[in-house]
Amino acid sequence: MEQIQAQTQTPTAFDPIVFKETTRLQWDNAAAAWDNWGFLLARWLGPATELMLDMTGVGKGSRVLDVAAGAGEQTLATARRVGISGHVLATDLSQRILALAAINAARAGYTNVETRVADGEMLDDLEAEPFDAVISRVGLIYFPDQNRALESMRARLRPGGRVGAMVYASAAANPFFSLPVSIIRRRAALPPPLPGQPGPFSLGDPDVLSQRLEDAGFHDVEVTRVKAPLRLESALECMQFEQESFGALHQMLGGLSATEQDDAWAEIQEALGQFEKDGQFEGPCEMLVAAGTR
Repeated sequence: MEQIQAQTQTPTAFDPIVFKETTRLQWDNAAAAWDNWGFLLARWLGPATELMLDMTGVGKGSRVLDVAAGAGEQTLATARRVGISGHVLATDLSQRILALAAINAARAGYTNVETRVADGEMLDDLEAEPFDAVISRVGLIYFPDQNRALESMRARLRPGGRVGAMVYASAAANPFFSLPVSIIRRRAALPPPLPGQPGPFSLGDPDVLSQRLEDAGFHDVEVTRVKAPLRLESALECMQFEQESFGALHQMLGGLSATEQDDAWAEIQEALGQFEKDGQFEGPCEMLVAAGTR
């Protein structure tokens, strides 16, 4: 799930409560569009997702908790792995996007998938039986208290269970996303992120990501870099994907007029054009996949 905290004013301190509510509203609003791009997510992030499941030891009969599951594309990939003898519980802060995950699971015939609205930093109210694995795909980077989230995930694992997280590497390694963000931030005259504010590249340093897991009590921590180029037909299609699916970008542009917003999107499309070659778009993207043992 992608989002960036939009700021319509200039606060002096990061407010995690406001951030969470903004995040929930962003995903409520972008839920349908994000789900419509599910085919792209499967192709784009599928290989890294499979690696995450490998690194967490997910297999037939596993019980898996999927935190910040969104519309559930990776939930279904997990459900295929665990089979009818396994179980997947998908959670998210946004009820609207999680409802789509439930619909997608039912359409695919997966009776081993359950959904529940939950804050990823407060998983104590979930069912008592522990999980073999807890996963979070592009979710951990947006938790205001990443350590608390990891500790909460650890508490839901059986002894010896594994946690897995997929995050973006550095902004420099992900210009398909960092370029639009920088253009919007400049045009909307937004201040830099506040200290402690989460964001897409907040765990882009492998050492920082590894330390977060160790600080939460995990051992046997490993972090792997994965190239995940975003392949589409054109820069226009990439711009449309981000325009339709990343609700936070619209919030960041909220202070601009309709004409100014159109100009910003036009600049984004032009900037993304550098990744077009031989009639195909390939946006550079690199993910970090991490795992650790309780």
